[in-house]
Amino acid sequence: MAKTYRVGIASLVHDHVWGELHHWKAMPNVKMVAVGDSHPHLVARAHDELGAERTYGSWQEMLAKEELDIVQAASENSTAADIVEAAAAKGIHVISEKPMSARLSQANRMVKAAQKAGIQLMINWPTAWSPAIQELERRLLQGEIGPVYYFKFRSAHNGPKEIGCTPEFWGWLYDEEKNGAGALMDYCCYSADMCARFLGLPQAVNGFRGVFLKDYPVPDDNAMIVMKYAHAFGVAEASWTQKVHYASPNPIVYCAEGSIAVSDNQLFIQRPNRDTETIEAPPTAAPYRSGPEYFIHCLENGLPIEGFCSASVSRDAQEILEAGLRSADSGKTMELPLSES
Repeated sequence: MAKTYRVGIASLVHDHVWGELHHWKAMPNVKMVAVGDSHPHLVARAHDELGAERTYGSWQEMLAKEELDIVQAASENSTAADIVEAAAAKGIHVISEKPMSARLSQANRMVKAAQKAGIQLMINWPTAWSPAIQELERRLLQGEIGPVYYFKFRSAHNGPKEIGCTPEFWGWLYDEEKNGAGALMDYCCYSADMCARFLGLPQAVNGFRGVFLKDYPVPDDNAMIVMKYAHAFGVAEASWTQKVHYASPNPIVYCAEGSIAVSDNQLFIQRPNRDTETIEAPPTAAPYRSGPEYFIHCLENGLPIEGFCSASVSRDAQEILEAGLRSADSGKTMELPLSES
């Protein structure tokens, strides 16, 4: 008989969780057992929309009282390490929303706890389930147009509050301690994760951040991180003040034998002395259509979490973010690897 996985939801303050909960609900061998969060209206929504059997006023109480196989963590960045450590102590696998944490020291705690307990730890990056990003990943890893020497990705919108995020979400995104920074942590993280995946840890990092347009307190509303590798540059751009669509393809990758640019669901591939090739990214296929689907696939088949969502790649992305933050605040280039202090 196929195993039924008992899932508990630890916190509901990361707005990505609502889409993920519907993915969990669609899984045939998953039972949504419980939810724990301090906001009664969010708990009620999870119960009403998704049928969580039992509700608790905190994720800590839920973990203390429930026998679970998987925890879906959707907390403030700064709380993710606490959830992983508590779940790991009970042998519970964890899937947590991006980015991995608020600080590098917290990401290291998460990796250590998962390894010690022998649990699966996955960081759920929405970009991992994009058809275009999956096609880009496949072609870059195959070396189709040679080694990468420049990778740039911009993540931007007009701000969490302005685009309709819940107050429970933007409330902590605008808190430097809980988020780790502002737009820098929220949105440079995507390129940091991709660069960690394709290029690994850089040798050096420069970061920049500022408040350019917001007229209310935020840690930063625009940021940039530049990564220096032995034979490549990586660039992460973030903005909470962009009111329009991207003005150019995104991401853009230059390789030794050409370039790949992504625009919506199309890839534009250039090679020397050839016309630009336009490719429509094929639809995602099982088990790579969502975080829950991939997570269950790995558990069912005894496979490690790989790619963008692996704990190792996500941890390296956190080191890039930490280096960018330290550089932005000090005005100095950060050499990697970093010390935790």
